Amino acid sequence: MKAIATRPGALWQLQHPLWLCPFRPFFALALIWAWFVMLLWAGFLFMGWPLPAVPGGPFVWHAHELLVGFGSAAIAGFVLTAVPEFTDTPAFGAAPVRRLVALWLIGRVAFWCSGWWPVAGLALAGAAHLALLLGLTGLLAPRLWRDPERRHLSFIWMLVLLAALLAGFYADALRAGEPLRWLHAWLGALVALIIVAMSRISMSVVNASIDAQVLLDGLERPPYLARPPRRNLALLAVALYTAAEFLQAPGQVTAWLALAAMCAVLNLLNDWHVGRPLLRRWPLMLYGVYGFMALGYGAIALARLTQALSPNAGVHLLTTGVLGLNIYIVVCIAGYTHAGVEKDGRPWVLWGALALMLAAMLRALAYIAAPAALWMGLAAALWCAAFILQSAHMLPVFLRPRADGQGGCAGVLGKPG
Repeated sequence: MKAIATRPGALWQLQHPLWLCPFRPFFALALIWAWFVMLLWAGFLFMGWPLPAVPGGPFVWHAHELLVGFGSAAIAGFVLTAVPEFTDTPAFGAAPVRRLVALWLIGRVAFWCSGWWPVAGLALAGAAHLALLLGLTGLLAPRLWRDPERRHLSFIWMLVLLAALLAGFYADALRAGEPLRWLHAWLGALVALIIVAMSRISMSVVNASIDAQVLLDGLERPPYLARPPRRNLALLAVALYTAAEFLQAPGQVTAWLALAAMCAVLNLLNDWHVGRPLLRRWPLMLYGVYGFMALGYGAIALARLTQALSPNAGVHLLTTGVLGLNIYIVVCIAGYTHAGVEKDGRPWVLWGALALMLAAMLRALAYIAAPAALWMGLAAALWCAAFILQSAHMLPVFLRPRADGQGGCAGVLGKPG
């Protein structure tokens, strides 16, 4: 039965399609923020555009807005949509989601204004960000805890960890300390969260690819399984490296821990070697995220062991090739699926992913070979191009009603959500 066509209200009204499912407003904000912030950063680097004079300077602004601003919007959209599916519970209503969106917006405005009113701006931005993360935790925790097998409690611990790290960032910023170290630790926590989330997403994506290949060639294949011991080993290695870097452990210690993180991630990839089904678009792009993760930690290890390049080459492989690419893919998969739209057969998705992969390589190359400014400029342009392309294709999906007669966050008809 088709839904009765109604005229959508204004954007801020509850009946607007933007509030049909939590991923819609948060993914929309994440996409816009990805290219908007990078555009401002490139304008600052190459044309001298002014940036908000936040405490800590432009590098803190750049890292904060991409890791915390872009990252937290994507995290909120993902967990608010995925956890009801994982726990077989109803979708979250629009009212609490709107409050969380308001907190995200207050965090942006307050942080940007902290150059004019440092104490008030930082205090308000910190409170808004912590309220967002703890509000997410408060919404998700009862469902995750009541789940009979409690298989997804790690999302709670990850959100609490992110909140603690952000509290440290704002405490250091308020006392004119070194807040950037907390953002490096936040990046490590985001990498860990990506490993946790990818273990769930890959079970659906890779097994769907295996099923499609079986239908195609008739050859039976064993199902894919994201094995917990490999995931836990990767999480431990990433956590140890992140802690060593945060505590400024001796360079050799940090280097070998980065190398251990690289090896643990490569070990994780052994689960993915399922033959031809891996060569399909979605599993292959997710595989690329882990590839950049291993490459990033490997580059950090090489830099610290040989001093031949800056560790920032590896850091940017993690931010662009892991964080950026992972969010890009997850927004495509979850955004289309839970809007009731088929995600396959869209060539632009692959072009955008390739642009982000190339951006990650060029951004790392800027620390290795001249002309660095050219590689940085091209990397920024490719990042913006990928997310502008995604915005052009996906924002209309988030802003219009479902056309399949399903409600809220339901998946594509005939397929699991």
